[in-house]
This record gives sequence, C-alpha cells and structure tokens, in this order.
Amino acid sequence: MKTFKELVQREFRLFFANRTLLSVMIFAPIIYAVLIGFVYKEGKVTELPVIVVDQDNSPLSNKLTDMIEDSERLHIKQIKRENTGTQEDLLNSQAVLVVTIPERFEADVLQKRYPEVNTFINTANLLTANMASQGIQSVLGTFSAGIEIQGLMKKGVPQAATQYEPFKSNYIRLFNPTGNYFTFMWPAVLAVVLQQVLLLAFAVSFASELQNRTFQTELMSYTRNSVLAIFVKALPIWLLTIGVLGFYYVMHGVFHAPMPVSLQPFVITTSMFVLAITFMGILFSVVIPDALKATQILMMFSTPAFLIGGFSWPLSSMPEGVQFIANLIPLTPFLNAHKILLIEQGSLQNVLPFVKHLGIQIIAYGVLAIAALQYKMKVWSKAETGVVSVEG
Repeated sequence: MKTFKELVQREFRLFFANRTLLSVMIFAPIIYAVLIGFVYKEGKVTELPVIVVDQDNSPLSNKLTDMIEDSERLHIKQIKRENTGTQEDLLNSQAVLVVTIPERFEADVLQKRYPEVNTFINTANLLTANMASQGIQSVLGTFSAGIEIQGLMKKGVPQAATQYEPFKSNYIRLFNPTGNYFTFMWPAVLAVVLQQVLLLAFAVSFASELQNRTFQTELMSYTRNSVLAIFVKALPIWLLTIGVLGFYYVMHGVFHAPMPVSLQPFVITTSMFVLAITFMGILFSVVIPDALKATQILMMFSTPAFLIGGFSWPLSSMPEGVQFIANLIPLTPFLNAHKILLIEQGSLQNVLPFVKHLGIQIIAYGVLAIAALQYKMKVWSKAETGVVSVEG
C-alpha cells in the first residue's frame, strides 16, 4: 500500500510538472468550446446575399423580387436591369445566387408561354449554396403556385387550390427540426478536441519515461506490474478529464445546446470512449519510446477522425481502406452513438452496436498495451539481472 501511494504521488508530481501538457489539457477544451460555441451560436445562416437581374421590371417581376427579399434566408444585395457583367458582380459582391427574370416575363406568364427564371448558384461554399438553394426554391415554388391558383380562380374554376394540388404533402423534420447547425456540429467538435488532448497526454506517458531512462531506474523500482503502472499513469489524466467533461456539460447549458434525457447512457459511452483512448495512446507510447514521434503518429491517425468517422459523411460511402482506418479510432463509434443519444434522444439500446465497437477497441488496445508494457518490463529486468551478474 505504501508503494502504491508513493507511485501515485510520483505520477501526480510528474504530471503537474509538465506545464505544457497541463496547459493543453486544461485550456484547449475551454478555448475550443467557447470559440466554436460562438462561431455556430446562431445555428443557421440568414440573409444570404443575392443579385436579381430583373429585365422585365413589371408588377409581377417586382412582386417576385419582394418575395425574395422577404425570405428569411435571402437578402437582395443588388438589382440589375441588364444581364451584363453578372459573373463579375457575383465575385465582387460575394453573392450566393443570381436570379435572372427575363424580358416580357409578366406578358409571357399571362399568355401561358411559360418563361424561364434562371438561378445561378455560387457553389464555392456548398453549405451556403445549399441553404440559398432551399430558400430560392421555396420562394419560386410558392410564387409559381400562387400565380397558377390565381389564374384558375379568375376563370371561375371552383376550389382552385384543391384542383391544383390533388394531394397535400407534409414534410415533418425530426430531432433537429430547425436544421440548427450548432446542434449538429458543436457537440461533435468537443468530442474531437477531447480525443486530441487525451491522445497527446497518453502518447507522452510512457514514451517520456523510456526516453529519459526513468522507466527502468525509477518506475520499475516501484512496480513491475504493467496493469498497475498503466492505472497509475492514467489516474491524473482521468481525473482531469472528469473536470473537462463537467465543463462541457455546463457549456451545454450556457449555449442552450441539446441536453441528454438521461445521463446514464452518456456516462457509459463516454467512459468507454476515454478508456479506449487510454489504451490506444498508451500502446503507442510504449511501442514508440520517443515522445515526439509517438505524438506525431497518433495525431496523424486522429486528426482526420472527424472527417472519416461517418458523422458528417456516411461511412458506407467511403473506400474500404478508409473504413478500416476509421473503425480503429475510438471517435468513430463514440460520435455515432453521441449523435443518436444527444440529437435523436435515443436510448442505450439504440447505440448497442457502437457500445460493442468501443468494447472491442478497449479489449484489443488494452491487451496489446498491457502485453507491450509487460514485455518492456521483462526486457529491462533481464538486462538489469545481466548487469548485476557481470558486476558480481
């Protein structure tokens, strides 16, 4: 018991002496949570700049222009009468859309000649382009239907709206009904940051000891049990992680982010996530006895984790090689479980496949980390015995 206490005290002393690592673990989650929170705080994009080329300038075309301006997502930045230099204006004004209303628009509509309203979309930014496209489609669809219904009513056709729409279709958005980008993105970014700082911490845990030669001269003088050594190394990082998770929970309230219905599934999945990262980081730290190299290799694997993890782009649409790499990273199953629990308000039963995935990672990385560390200890013990024999 005395040895265990001394080992824990030594580890806490080493951990808090590493000011760089301590600063990263404390300040990186805080800075990113606040910064990204304010970036996506609005949750949706409004008043996207639009250029309208109205070559007709009639009451009907003016009405369409007014409807575009009234749209929450769109804002008319410029109205032109001639369709010249439009692409240059699009670049200079950073507009997302150019809507061109042709000459004789009103006359052609009244004479049933079906004029074409062309919309040119700036797809340099796909997110804003998609939002603007949805906005203008809604405006043009409403405008077109309104004209058709008015025409039928002027002809005296009874129940014009019913005849124009033989059936009514309802679109009901579930889980994130307003399409709030903050709800989708912010919690996921927090998980990415947590994985990064934890892998950084665990990457240097044993690698720094091996590099500084304190592994055999100090650590092994306290214990030669790999399980105990891993537990002691992880203990200060785990305790600090609890504080980080508590801060994340508070920030969910500050930014009015979705809160879990029940904490139990989150405690289970998050604990497994942290444990899988622990063993993965320690495995690399033991196998690569150079703190810088271990960190670089782990960062190389984990940096693209969000992109290849299936959270924002379906994993099934990726090449099999990419899927294989993604499934090795703890963030992949955790983020997918996190999305179901937090955004879709699911239960633990709904995320069992991802819980099993994390469980497999824990067992695989855990066994490999323990075996690798025990092997290192065995090698150093034999080397130490050989030195003693030679000296004797």
